[in-house]
Amino acid sequence: MEQFSWDAGVIALAATPIGNLADATPRLLSAFEQADLIASEDTRRTGLLRERLGIVRRAPLVSCHEHNEADKAEQIISCAADGQRVLLVTDAGMPTVSDPGYVIVQAAIKRGISLTVLPGPSAPLLALALSGLPTDRFCFEGFLPRKSAALRQRLEQLAGEERTMIFLESPRRLAASLSALAQIFGAERPAAVCRELTKIHEEVWRGSIGELKDKAPGVRGEIVVVVAGASPRAPLEEAEAVKVVLDRVEKGQRLKDAAKAVAVQSGHSAKVLYNRILAERK
Repeated sequence: MEQFSWDAGVIALAATPIGNLADATPRLLSAFEQADLIASEDTRRTGLLRERLGIVRRAPLVSCHEHNEADKAEQIISCAADGQRVLLVTDAGMPTVSDPGYVIVQAAIKRGISLTVLPGPSAPLLALALSGLPTDRFCFEGFLPRKSAALRQRLEQLAGEERTMIFLESPRRLAASLSALAQIFGAERPAAVCRELTKIHEEVWRGSIGELKDKAPGVRGEIVVVVAGASPRAPLEEAEAVKVVLDRVEKGQRLKDAAKAVAVQSGHSAKVLYNRILAERK
């Protein structure tokens, strides 16, 4: 097996285990040994990971997280420009995927700094594979908004999405997010909740959104939610779209929100649908 090595002045993005240490690849171990500088989301966790993996050579660690990445970018890029081998890692999984790294990558590209990648674990893809939902077309939506109004707005925008959707979620917010999904996507939409992937207590719940939301209270661990895409629909006539809006309103949704959601799905103007219903109510 060929040992990993990279040229001086190159930044390597490396995926780290998301739970099981055995998922650390030989290339990752070699990269830790060879790096001149390691840009890390949490230097304490990366230091512990090196210890647990038995890494002997200890390159300097520099903190690079969501709150300081823009400030640290120049320092990290300058080190690479000076010929150092820079390893970029996060606490778990692949850098830049709902984790720090994007700003560094963009800065490196602008400066002409070469990049390479060391593949490895990624929670969204593992959850997709385990979900039992279609994998031929999918999209990754990251973390859903915390505030209820923003959450509803995001889900209304996605209600007509036909690709399988992947979300990350906090266990504390899982019940609220699944309840919103059930209301906006429909309680019968197939979904899966994957928790603690690659860890001892790995678990996957499969079923309808309505079934899954009833299991959510009290859940713990790292969560990935996978939701089936919407079924393709024939284009709605304006009158049909109005009926769908009214149906949503009868179920408790605000008229303005319902009109916006149906507009996304049907292609009709939300303003036209809204005004037509107001006119019919007079």
